Amino acid sequence: MSQVADKALSAQTSSSSAVASNASSPASLPWVERLVSMDTVSRNPNLGLIETVRDALRERGIDATLTHDESGKWANLFATIPAHDGETNGGIVLSGHTDVVPVDGQQWDSDPFRPEVRGDKLYGRGTCDMKGFIGAALTLVPQMQQTKLAKPIHLAFSFDEEVGCVGAPLMIADLMKRGVKPDGCIVGEPTSMRPIIAHKGINAYQCCVRGQAAHSSLTPNGLNAIEYAARLICFIRDMADQFREQGPFDELYDVPFTTAQTSTIKGGNAINTVPAECSFEFEFRNLPTLDPEPIFARIDQYARETLLPKMKREHEAAAIEITKIAAAPGLDASEQAAITQLVRALTADQDKRKVAYGTEAGLFSRAGIPSIVCGPGDIQQAHKANEFVTLDQLAQCERFLSKFIHSMSVDAHAH
Repeated sequence: MSQVADKALSAQTSSSSAVASNASSPASLPWVERLVSMDTVSRNPNLGLIETVRDALRERGIDATLTHDESGKWANLFATIPAHDGETNGGIVLSGHTDVVPVDGQQWDSDPFRPEVRGDKLYGRGTCDMKGFIGAALTLVPQMQQTKLAKPIHLAFSFDEEVGCVGAPLMIADLMKRGVKPDGCIVGEPTSMRPIIAHKGINAYQCCVRGQAAHSSLTPNGLNAIEYAARLICFIRDMADQFREQGPFDELYDVPFTTAQTSTIKGGNAINTVPAECSFEFEFRNLPTLDPEPIFARIDQYARETLLPKMKREHEAAAIEITKIAAAPGLDASEQAAITQLVRALTADQDKRKVAYGTEAGLFSRAGIPSIVCGPGDIQQAHKANEFVTLDQLAQCERFLSKFIHSMSVDAHAH
């Protein structure tokens, strides 16, 4: 058995650091309810939540570093519970995003921002994705402080993950600038407390095709932006079909190949007018073993070298503009990484799982911080009306974190 797994096993058998929690009343419930009651839909500032967490940590003598967006209304939080000797470098990050997806157009049975326990479930926006994990981590802060830690434990809470992992890169850049280099990271996205070792990358773009308006009876005098946008959209679909038919494949994913799709489109203003403009958004989700840059390069090359010359022959002012909206790298964790072995040992789960959805784990990993995904709740409940996390999942997360804290202790490292 590896040294990491041995420490984890010691943590599992230790009773001194057990959380006084059960499935009917998880210790983290007050913190989770407090977080869910704050409306942090991505379009809304999250500063109120971040400052609430910062102040709660400050009351316990823990200083937090905030990194803001340009407006100052959104912020990430990074805080460290030092090792017993005061060391703040190395250690493990517990990471979560504070934003949630909108509830617009969804039919809820209760107010999504007034968390409500019904039966064995806690309902509310963000209970599953992913304030359950953040609340559990904050609940365990006193135990972190009471434990004689051999290595520090860090808390990393980000903004705007749901709109393309916008906030975390600012926080990670700040860590690099300050010379903070954690040994590993656990991202607490909902996985039903089972380790996820890999996920796809996300790449999102907006494309604007500009033509020339004309009366529809005089189509040769105009340039139909919708028709040329459609050609590019069909090219993207053809690429998606090629990935589906030819791979590469990884059968550990529920969708075992790279995917691509067009998700929104807007253009034209009247049936008797040649449309001068058409804009659409598209994305592709690449297997982490596949470089996303050549995928985009094929789309961009088709637009510039095949479509645009044809368009300019019809109207010189024609244009195709493609703008990157968001990009987050995939994750492909090493089985040999200490963080992978630790989480596998703490969960007693050796199954290999890979998912099509993205997380911030890829960002941490790309920054040289080995990462893995494991958190409470079922991803099937995320983003839906009546989102919930079971109380048992919260209790499981608390037990996991309690074992994790012990695995970071001097006692565990002495084994």
